[in-house]
Amino acid sequence: MIYLDNQATTPCDPRVLEAMLPYFTEHFGNPHSSGHRYGNKAAEAVEAARAQVAELLHAQPREIIFTSGATEANNLAIKGAARHLRGWGDTRRRVITVATEHKCVLEAVRDLAQEDFDTVILPVARNGRLDPELLKEALQTPTLLVSIMAANNETGVLQDIPALSALVREAGALMHSDLAQMAGKLPFYSEHVDLASLSGHKIYGPKGIGALYVRHRPRVRLQPLFSGGAQERGFRSGTLPTPLIVGLGVACALARENMEDEAVQAAALRDRLFGRLAEILPGLEQNGDPAHRLPGAMNVRLPEGLTALDMIAHMPDLAVSTGSACSSAEIVPSYVLTAMGLSAEEAARSLRLSVGRFTSSADIARAAEMFRDAALV
Repeated sequence: MIYLDNQATTPCDPRVLEAMLPYFTEHFGNPHSSGHRYGNKAAEAVEAARAQVAELLHAQPREIIFTSGATEANNLAIKGAARHLRGWGDTRRRVITVATEHKCVLEAVRDLAQEDFDTVILPVARNGRLDPELLKEALQTPTLLVSIMAANNETGVLQDIPALSALVREAGALMHSDLAQMAGKLPFYSEHVDLASLSGHKIYGPKGIGALYVRHRPRVRLQPLFSGGAQERGFRSGTLPTPLIVGLGVACALARENMEDEAVQAAALRDRLFGRLAEILPGLEQNGDPAHRLPGAMNVRLPEGLTALDMIAHMPDLAVSTGSACSSAEIVPSYVLTAMGLSAEEAARSLRLSVGRFTSSADIARAAEMFRDAALV
């Protein structure tokens, strides 16, 4: 089977798994038990991983908070920041995000609307990018927080985070970015944001672990989502899962070491695949800005007369998708694509394909053959 759905999840790198295994058995101590060697060994591993995550984001280790994944990190950043500022008497109520954000961001912002926050969801252009002028206009009202993802989970389209963040900071608001798709694929510098989320399973690490960057100077404060033992600087209580954290750290280190070469390889394979598909399927088009997207990401619109679900059904040995993994069970058009101006019919003809670290040239050739055979059915 050929796997071209790396935006949904990536396989755990064998080197990551190897690093994790001893912490399930040999080094099984609780990292919060500092009175013996078992606990100390686990605590040391956690802090080493924290440093590896920080290095990937060009941040400081103390600015990294471990979470269960990007969904929790996004909720903690958005709700935690807004509620903390309100609790300290801040009279601003505006929270801004973008229509093509991941559902966990959109739902977190909508939850705040139920708490009498003034929530604004900005539209995007046909290419999937946010017009800075729209953000600038929305920021005319005193704003608490802006959340804009660095790279979209369906199209791979990149937002200009440095430029957008400059507008946000000029307005005196906090800037959060969901890095689940971008982290480890392209360089990111934490200096551009106040809060940033990432997920282990998007960068060849384990599922069930993620991290939130929380700027230390000037300090950003958050209200925790739940009560507990005040671990992770009081932001996120609960016993830390040492094996998963070790895996996330190694995944971040590998991504940092190999990012440049992997980006070149992924882009080359993606472009080769699109070229072959364009020959096989005349009229094939790309969704989203082709000049500003992740190296391995591609979202294509099939020619009229073909539907994405039918193509998938006729390619049982090829793993591709119609949109984000969290929405794959819904028989509705992709909200990301319709927010970009595509019709429901156009969205129904769209497929997400994404190459990754373990995709080979032979995989691309075989995938193209599968498309050719499916189109003839």
